[in-house]
Amino acid sequence: MTTSGTGNSADEPLFTITRKHLNTGLRGFPVGTVRTSRVDPHTGVSYVGYPVGDLAFLDPEAVVYLMFHKELPNEAQLADFKAQLAARADFDASGLHAFLSSLPRTGHPMDWLISGLMYLGMTGKTEDYTEDALNLVARTPELVAGVFRQRSGWGDPIPSKPELGLVENFVHMMGVPGADETRLRRLLRTFYVLHMDHGGGNLSTFSGKAVASGLADIYSSLAASMAGLSGPRHGRANQNCLNFVRSVGTTDPDEIEQLVRDRLANKQLIFGFGHAVLRAEDPRATIQYLLGQQLCADDPLFQTALALRERAVKVLKENPKIANPYPNVDAVSGTLLNASGLTDSDYYTVLFGFSRIAGISAQIVDERLNFRGGKGVAIYRCSFKAEQQDARRLS
Repeated sequence: MTTSGTGNSADEPLFTITRKHLNTGLRGFPVGTVRTSRVDPHTGVSYVGYPVGDLAFLDPEAVVYLMFHKELPNEAQLADFKAQLAARADFDASGLHAFLSSLPRTGHPMDWLISGLMYLGMTGKTEDYTEDALNLVARTPELVAGVFRQRSGWGDPIPSKPELGLVENFVHMMGVPGADETRLRRLLRTFYVLHMDHGGGNLSTFSGKAVASGLADIYSSLAASMAGLSGPRHGRANQNCLNFVRSVGTTDPDEIEQLVRDRLANKQLIFGFGHAVLRAEDPRATIQYLLGQQLCADDPLFQTALALRERAVKVLKENPKIANPYPNVDAVSGTLLNASGLTDSDYYTVLFGFSRIAGISAQIVDERLNFRGGKGVAIYRCSFKAEQQDARRLS
């Protein structure tokens, strides 16, 4: 056990570790530093010091540049970076699509994404973390579009046009039947930015960095990240949120308030509300509510989500044990995707991963190449305390 302190000096401990901290999932345990993003309890997510709201409507490539270079690009730098990503995206994807076509459609889309990441690593890695990270960011649109088209049975792959831009090319390659591509492009450009990074301690990010600390390549590390993201307590929450909104079955605020009260009385979850760190409405949710009012204000499910924003918060605030009764990033994202033509919620976590790959890759590059004077972060080795067992109980 250590002695608690302020942690201002290099050798002064940050807090006291006691037995009660064991088996709590490392919540609140500082294990490293992160340069790409920060989560403040009251102001929300920022990327390299910029509030996410200031970045939400920029070119997605500009925010990717920010993640890797720790500054926003000027006009010339952005044009050059876009050209670099387009060149990296120009690869022979026939093998990738043939591989995807061999996967069972019974597998979850996240299983397909993880498998595709491993395939890209087996066929295209350079063993240089920065090169592989940027190649992966550039080639993920082809992979994720392939997951959508082939698993959904929408038809043959659509040839890539990387000069369109990361998100624009992705929408082009998906070719979502019946979708309004203009609306979908506008939504997914912002969705991509909002979901790009979220500090260094969430499960998917930490999993990827932990695997990379053993000097695994970027593709294996990101496959591990996406495996972490795939769980219902993490990235699959957006899928559950849409299904919850669908189950409400009304847009009437009074009926919705009563439904929330009934669910709480029955110890059922109110999906899309609360956050482990935030103590105010997630700014990413605020932006998405605004976007929904611009893109799909009359959509019935969006109207339900708006009513939940008001009435669920009202009810949750009545419970003093609830630290954060406000909407999080997942509260309305699935509703907007549904209204824009992406109606199968099984794919929503793949879209989350599509974006998060950029932020996690940038963090891995920092940990492997930039920290500790260029030596990189040491391999992660958590300590576990052995408990004495009664041998008679185990026999």
